[in-house]
Amino acid sequence: MTDEAKLVAEQVRAADHDRYLSALYAPQGKRGALLSLYAFDAEIVGIRGRIREALPGEVRLQWWRDTIANRRAGEATGHPVADALLRTIAEYDLPERAFDNYLEARIFDLYDDPMPSRTDLEGYCGETSGALIQLAAMVLDAQAAPDFAALAGHAGCAQAITGLLRRLPVHRARGQCYVPRDILAAAGTTPEEFITTGANESAERAVLAMIALAQDHLSAFVAGATQVPQTLRPAFLPLAPVPAYLAVLVRSPRAALAQPADIPGWKRHWRLFNTASKGW
Repeated sequence: MTDEAKLVAEQVRAADHDRYLSALYAPQGKRGALLSLYAFDAEIVGIRGRIREALPGEVRLQWWRDTIANRRAGEATGHPVADALLRTIAEYDLPERAFDNYLEARIFDLYDDPMPSRTDLEGYCGETSGALIQLAAMVLDAQAAPDFAALAGHAGCAQAITGLLRRLPVHRARGQCYVPRDILAAAGTTPEEFITTGANESAERAVLAMIALAQDHLSAFVAGATQVPQTLRPAFLPLAPVPAYLAVLVRSPRAALAQPADIPGWKRHWRLFNTASKGW
């Protein structure tokens, strides 16, 4: 393994352990490509934590957009993750439009504007987590991947919404609100109250509504998951721990407002291993 490959793998391992472990179940020759996609995602997700104002973040997103659009065969950028990603895009003929849409969706992360609606949330999840699953599927089996694009959308929504619920304390501390306005209104609260008020019945109802939305997408995925060929299974594997995370959230929705929901490491490993071996 080259120094660049080690750096990329370590970045994913530190930032997104579920995706790191899932990549290890892919054929050895495809692992580096999957890790380059996941390291790219980790780079972009981490931008908000490294900036104080939105503009530098937008500049960084534009750098990635320009780098992908203006790539030249064999030309190094000096950025290990970018170089690894560009090789993956070229080798597997991944669509530039998917990355452009991904980066456009990630602009939302840089600001404190509340998520407008459930439809907007699902669109955001589809362009980010859903797209990443579909791109990973294209790396693993380009012929089979298009048949499972809709399933990747449901999987991405289930995974992303669960991830947002797990990071509620971080987002609330930053003044961010990913819970849509319409869901908050139905729960009897507002984005401003949800962020600044402590745990109460309205906030708990909003969390439960988000859990139900994640479960709806998870159920839609599971309904078609038995059709996923073994070649594509590693692309969907990061979804394996999601039911366990949701079970923790259901048991204590108020706790999710103050403390990130997690599961023991052994349970995460077992779910990944079991799903990789037997499917859904």
